[in-house]
Amino acid sequence: MLRDMAFQINVELQYDVLQRSTVLLGIHPLATLNQTLWNECFNVTPGVTWEELPTATGGNRYIRLDTGYAMTLEVSYAVMAETRHTMVSHEEIQAIPISQIQSSAIPYLFPSRYCESDRLGRLAIKMFGGINHPYYQTVAIADWIFDNIDYLSGATDAATSAFDTVTQRAGVCRDFAHLGIAFCRALSIPARYFAGYACNMEPPDFHACFEACIGNRWFIFDPTRRASLNGLVRIATGRDAADAALATIFGQMQMTGMSVSCASNQFQPLGAADLAGWAIMIEP
Repeated sequence: MLRDMAFQINVELQYDVLQRSTVLLGIHPLATLNQTLWNECFNVTPGVTWEELPTATGGNRYIRLDTGYAMTLEVSYAVMAETRHTMVSHEEIQAIPISQIQSSAIPYLFPSRYCESDRLGRLAIKMFGGINHPYYQTVAIADWIFDNIDYLSGATDAATSAFDTVTQRAGVCRDFAHLGIAFCRALSIPARYFAGYACNMEPPDFHACFEACIGNRWFIFDPTRRASLNGLVRIATGRDAADAALATIFGQMQMTGMSVSCASNQFQPLGAADLAGWAIMIEP
């Protein structure tokens, strides 16, 4: 079952530039067969130079900016994005052995900087190893994170990992996603980080969740339950947030303002009742 949805996205970012800096900015959604973009508009402070810089990691789009002599950096971005998501019946999701997993998913089986699946293996097996299907294991992982990790702004920072999150029992969407990924990988389920926009999320912000590869198909999970799965627009994919950061700064800058909006006049969020017996794929 395929469904298309169009979203208007607007972003405003402001920084104080403390010294000349180079910034890798990751706010542009991917343009793919299943995600169409139009009316894209990107503006920066006069005197700041920039270029689009696709990377090898996930095909993510980055903008490389050189602040030059600017003392402040203002960024504005707008785009209309039409996404396609696929609803798949639970009965159609097949478990397959690692020997049959597609080669592109193999890197998402390994531990990474923020997802120490090797350190969480015993815990993952103890809590979820008795479930005999990887899809239902992943559902149980997302449910456990929602039930046991407090969503608490300011409780973590850019250095917080999945191991820290399960220890501290608090975090934000980034941390929830990292923990879900780490648990999945500990159970030999390929999992990857999803950075994107979320329609009508309150408060408006960038959002992170995760995807698990089951039967060689990638299904989306949001253990925060703060966004509707059919209202997501993909910005980037990666092993963890290090591959899909909003801004990577080489120099010294300080964010002074940010506004993000993702809206649609036709959007009808799918709730728990709508998703009963169904999983969602948001294919690149």
